[in-house]
Amino acid sequence: MTLGDATLSPAELRSVGEFVWRDARGHTRPLVLESIRGAAPHVLVRFDGVFNRDAAAELTNGRLYVEPARLPDAGPGQAYAFQLIGLEVRSDDGRVLGPLVDILQTGANPVYVIRGEREWLVPATADVVRSVDLARRIITVALPVGLEDV
Repeated sequence: MTLGDATLSPAELRSVGEFVWRDARGHTRPLVLESIRGAAPHVLVRFDGVFNRDAAAELTNGRLYVEPARLPDAGPGQAYAFQLIGLEVRSDDGRVLGPLVDILQTGANPVYVIRGEREWLVPATADVVRSVDLARRIITVALPVGLEDV
């Protein structure tokens, strides 16, 4: 299983349609997508009720949230980051490494940050991530040779 791309296509954003904007202080505002153009990751959007540049500027430095059930399926063998954070990570020999606390995006591949008795930085590649069981909340990994010595 691989990490699903957090960037949705314009068609996927259209299908979601309704969002909640939240700023750093926790203020929220519901937003309804009116139009979208361009190609991911650089799209121009217009929300209902946001009529000019000043109104759009008020949305700067906020984040858009959506109910998980409204998201399109991540695809076969893929998952969104929010579905993986908090899952218990085990080595393929059954050792509990700890919970997945973060996913670092690198140029080559994502890296899982696992914090248990120690911190593990594990590349999220097909040869390392053996299985992801969302129902049981377990990720099984084959630790790369030498990683335990770091």
